[in-house]
Amino acid sequence: MEWRRSGDDLFVRLDPGEEIHRSLQSLAEEVGFNAAAITSGIGRTKDNLYGYMNDEGVYQRKLLQPPSELVSLSGNIARTEDGNPFTHIHCCWSDNDLNAHAGHMFECVVAVVAEIHIRIMEEIIMTRCPLPDVQLLGLKFS
Repeated sequence: MEWRRSGDDLFVRLDPGEEIHRSLQSLAEEVGFNAAAITSGIGRTKDNLYGYMNDEGVYQRKLLQPPSELVSLSGNIARTEDGNPFTHIHCCWSDNDLNAHAGHMFECVVAVVAEIHIRIMEEIIMTRCPLPDVQLLGLKFS
């Protein structure tokens, strides 16, 4: 990973083999922020585990294993109640036949490169807390 900061903006390049969630969580620790918006991301990734939350609040997962174009990535970075960085990311990929695959990103490994823009929000703290009856951790502001 390589990154540069300009004011509240971070631009990040992730390299082959790096997992996006772990890399961005590591960056949050290194830079030391509590809240950020992930505004964009592009690249080529593989082992894309993604899905959606069904009506019962349970995530349904699907694997897009071959390398695919990462055409859109957005989300946020907050902290859990115990202070660990937490990434919530949604993505859209295009397979080699140009079919779109989109949803909540559970895991995603860089195949060639990922280029991601993050906007740090210095004035707020965002905390992820358990919600009743769903697998999602809810967002709380302070």
